[in-house]
Amino acid sequence: MILFDSIRTFGSYLILMGRVLSKPQRWSIFFRQTLRETYQLGVNSIPIVLLISFFIGAVICIQMKLNVESPWMPKFVVGYATREILLLEFSSSIMCLILAGKVGSNITSEIGAMRVTQQIDALEIMGVNSANFLILPKIAALMFTIPIMVIFSIAAGTAGAFAIGEFTGIMTPQDLIVGLQYEFNQWYIWCSVIKALFFAFIITSVASFYGYNVKGGSIEVGKASTNAVVSCSVLILFSDMILTQLLMQ
Repeated sequence: MILFDSIRTFGSYLILMGRVLSKPQRWSIFFRQTLRETYQLGVNSIPIVLLISFFIGAVICIQMKLNVESPWMPKFVVGYATREILLLEFSSSIMCLILAGKVGSNITSEIGAMRVTQQIDALEIMGVNSANFLILPKIAALMFTIPIMVIFSIAAGTAGAFAIGEFTGIMTPQDLIVGLQYEFNQWYIWCSVIKALFFAFIITSVASFYGYNVKGGSIEVGKASTNAVVSCSVLILFSDMILTQLLMQ
């Protein structure tokens, strides 16, 4: 029974995405909506990304220093390990898991409220492709801003590592710089950006799907938001496993 429900849900998702990924009826309205969603979903998410990345970078630096400290280990290993963790996983996967909770619940609640108040039905009556009108700007906006947030996350995490090293004296900035530069591979940054683009599509499309298909009242909107966040998180982790295997070969 669960298998059939999953297949039915996936089929409904594909049908909705077919409507979403069609040509906008009016490009001027699409660009205006995309700019508004860019501010709401992207710009408003930058402060929480910077804050969390800064403290995570500091915590990673402390943990690496405490657990890797050895007379046989060079001092720059802490900076090297901090850089690898930030580039390969945190600034793409973990950050998008955080955004799934903030952005995903926001999208589901917004579209779900429009569904239960019959605003979406009104758009359909007027001949508007409501799925394309409401969802495509959100997908475009988050996919446009996610590479910027990845770069900001990497920079904030690195700044956190420098700050904790300077504040506590656990390591010198020179040792940290050597570790950050040691065998640096630019492809890792591109891997983070590519993975984040996939995750941004998952967050916006899945959250919109749950909001668009809400049935009932305001209580169902809350349940849909919870289901959307859980589904986004699971799909992000599953996609991360596949993309890491493909991109890191």
